[in-house]
Amino acid sequence: MVFSINDYDNHEAIVFHQDRASGLKAIIGIHNTQLGPALGGCRMWPYGCENDAVTDVIRLSKGMTYKNALCGLNYGGGKAVIIGDPKTDKSPEMFSAMGRFIDSLGGRYISGEDVGITVADMDVMRKQTRYARGTSDASGNPSPATAFGVYQGIRAAVKYRFGNEDLKGVRIAVQGLGNVGYKLAEYLVKDGADVVVADINPDRVNRFKDQYGAEIMSPDTVHRADVDVLSPCALGAGINEQTLPDIRATIIAGAANNQLAEPHHGQELYQRGILYAPDYAINAGGVIEIAAEGPDYSEQKVMEKVAHIYGTMTEIFTRSAQQNTAPETIADQMAEERFKGSVQAAA
Repeated sequence: MVFSINDYDNHEAIVFHQDRASGLKAIIGIHNTQLGPALGGCRMWPYGCENDAVTDVIRLSKGMTYKNALCGLNYGGGKAVIIGDPKTDKSPEMFSAMGRFIDSLGGRYISGEDVGITVADMDVMRKQTRYARGTSDASGNPSPATAFGVYQGIRAAVKYRFGNEDLKGVRIAVQGLGNVGYKLAEYLVKDGADVVVADINPDRVNRFKDQYGAEIMSPDTVHRADVDVLSPCALGAGINEQTLPDIRATIIAGAANNQLAEPHHGQELYQRGILYAPDYAINAGGVIEIAAEGPDYSEQKVMEKVAHIYGTMTEIFTRSAQQNTAPETIADQMAEERFKGSVQAAA
């Protein structure tokens, strides 16, 4: 049952939908709408079983509540997942059906794109609902904004740990070269970092190597790389009982959602002296961009706001040291001060 899943957190709604004609199987999770309608991406992935998809949407939607609150947006947290292989199962009919599904919630959930979803997919959804963002006639692909925010967060982490934000000579492993990871790795190389890359798609890593001469590692072993910074930019739960003891980096800062397989892994990183940048704090650039859509949209203003992630990360690290507790605990406190505080103010 949904209620027995460990990550279930009094979500306002978990909504299931199937459209047999198009093959759509989808779930939308709405965690909390105290600050406003739920805003979060739509993900398409070939989950091993339906329970995995449910767990993912529960974890991701909760993470969006905290992410949106922490970066000052007047939105709650939600997420959608489509069960299927984005390489083989997509069709216009499927995304039309997904658009109708989103629209049926009457604006309680607003969607952008996530793993496995493209701007073209969002364009199809948009024809069925005004609650689809990141379309080609609006802000478009939010990945560059996400990458820029992670880059700023890495700079803040390096400054905090080593006393200098200059990335020249800093050795950084980027695990995952999707839309965000590839752009992030470019930022890092251009800033002088010594970048190691890994991805399940050999074409991506070979293309990056040809462009920038980066070292390549296997995605199964890159967490053991002898680097200063490990930047997870693939799927979640990469920091777990098996990988954590092998991590040699002194900083973990990346774009992936839900990097910690279990909450206690953050405290274990802290005890080991590894500086962890809470994922929903550092990867908020994309949601900042899609939240800004509208007649007053300005790319320059968006990127200026995304750059504030540097300051947010610095505050998290500083408060973590002052309170002698893990950074993700501090990030949670800061987010809850806003979205739970608003509940108390309204009472």
